[in-house]
Amino acid sequence: MEDGETMTIQTGGKKFLTRVILATAALLGMMASAGAPTASAESYDKCQRRIAKADHRLHEAVEHHGWNSRQADRARHDLHEARERCWRERHRWWDEDGRRWHSDRDWDDHDHDHDRH
Repeated sequence: MEDGETMTIQTGGKKFLTRVILATAALLGMMASAGAPTASAESYDKCQRRIAKADHRLHEAVEHHGWNSRQADRARHDLHEARERCWRERHRWWDEDGRRWHSDRDWDDHDHDHDRH
């Protein structure tokens, strides 16, 4: 073989290898992006469940221990923290009583005052 032929064979192999690497990278990129919406949806579900649970605990604490009880104060604090966490992570928060997402940080820590008996 001449020197020129050897170079052509090596260059062709490099081109093939480069194409395989690029195709593999593209495939991995598509697979990774396909999983992203699921992770995002799971994050929203976790936020929603966390807030719903904290909201429920507040209603239970008020019902069983009274509006001004230590338990209700703790539950109000936990609800606030759950809302803050969702806001930090998703810039949205779940309104359990209104059954909807809010995209503004417009919750009122006294929004359960109407529950007073």
